[in-house]
Amino acid sequence: MSDGTLEYFRSVGALTGEDACAVSWAHAVNSRSELARALTGHCHMIEADVILRGRDPREPVMAHPPDTDSDVTLSEWLHEVKEHRKGIKLDFKSLEALAPSLALLEPVLSEKARPVWINADILTGPGGRATPIKAESFLSATADLPPHAVLSLGWTTGWTAGAENPGYSWDMVQEMERICRDLQHAVTFPVRAALLGQSLPQLCWLLQQSDRFSLTVWTSTQDQFSLQDLQSYRSRLHVSKIYIDLPDSLRAELMGTAAHSE
Repeated sequence: MSDGTLEYFRSVGALTGEDACAVSWAHAVNSRSELARALTGHCHMIEADVILRGRDPREPVMAHPPDTDSDVTLSEWLHEVKEHRKGIKLDFKSLEALAPSLALLEPVLSEKARPVWINADILTGPGGRATPIKAESFLSATADLPPHAVLSLGWTTGWTAGAENPGYSWDMVQEMERICRDLQHAVTFPVRAALLGQSLPQLCWLLQQSDRFSLTVWTSTQDQFSLQDLQSYRSRLHVSKIYIDLPDSLRAELMGTAAHSE
């Protein structure tokens, strides 16, 4: 199944064209106030983190570890989002919250066009120290999602200022391709912007293995990277295959650079 994210936003008049860089993001929407801001703002996709509450009642809530609770549950969060034309990306750091969350997602997933991305780091990547979610268990739990759902499957990574930071190796991308080869869903690979300059042949190869594959570029607060590295990918791959989950000013600069180079 191909990724219908861009088609959805075109169909509701939220964007035109085929450039995935035009999709804008709201991050860490893990509270009632952040959710209200995102729903009334201009973003297309709302990203949030899901954990199982650290006390009774043990239910999925919107929070990023080490937080163990939130002022909004996943059920409440989805009820609000359902009334707006926004796509959602839910990030899971452990398996315990996944099954109860997927059950709560069923009414949203029944809307056959709305973008729903389910994200987890399933492999160890460059500089990665965090333990990834077990790939087999995650993919088994998500296998019965509707065809239009998108799996966002990444690597744990690290980056250190002033150090030689390795990129995504051939072994890393080949293992990811092997895992994703026979999946029925569209897959986007979240990749760290600061590591892209060292990874161009590997990641371009990965995307060339299936029409179902795309990249989603992200960054951490302290990371340093060159927009030219990102532009190299946009010149090698179709722009519909590279989502840019970066601040609006950087996305605009990238799109402006592309326009001037045409």
